[in-house]
Amino acid sequence: MPEGPDPDAPDRTGRTAADTRDALAERRGLDAPVYEPAEDSGLLADAAVEHARGVTLEVGTGSGWVAGRVAEGGDATRVLGSDVNPHAVERARERGVEAVRADLLGPFRAGALDTVLFNPPYLPTDPDNEWDDWQEVALSGGETGRELIEPFLDDLPRVLAPDGVALLLVSSLTGFADVVEYAVARGLDAETVREESYPFETLSVLALRPRE
Repeated sequence: MPEGPDPDAPDRTGRTAADTRDALAERRGLDAPVYEPAEDSGLLADAAVEHARGVTLEVGTGSGWVAGRVAEGGDATRVLGSDVNPHAVERARERGVEAVRADLLGPFRAGALDTVLFNPPYLPTDPDNEWDDWQEVALSGGETGRELIEPFLDDLPRVLAPDGVALLLVSSLTGFADVVEYAVARGLDAETVREESYPFETLSVLALRPRE
């Protein structure tokens, strides 16, 4: 399996992955029990409003902001949200999102979803330097940054309708090529439909579809 980024290796700006993780975590509020919308949320929401249709699930819905955007402006017929964090489920419901507490895709029936959205926890995190709170759950992707992405991709072909699509937000911190390779190996076609670059990372939205 490909190795994750070295948290102590500087990028071309001189910033390390650990620096980036700490800066992002500080900006997004370590004391808050629910992840608040940021640049990645906006990028996923824009892609979702354009591509989502039918029964749409946002995995890791957080505050429900992306799901709410899709319900208001997209072609989805039903929008659901799920999150392992009970505080997030409550917040999303307050926003009007039909939200349930769930771990990734486990509770959902085979072939039941036309669209799946996921902005995963993706910050590479040293196991000795984790926060042990709900913000860690929202931000930490384990040592590689792909600790939640890979099991999500393992189960995604099961829940997608034959002509369904998943929109997965991918950060350069997790290894974009590694995520694409993993998805393709699980029978999915991958296409980049959105991309934005920032001083600390490049964010991309992958459209993943079952291969014919």
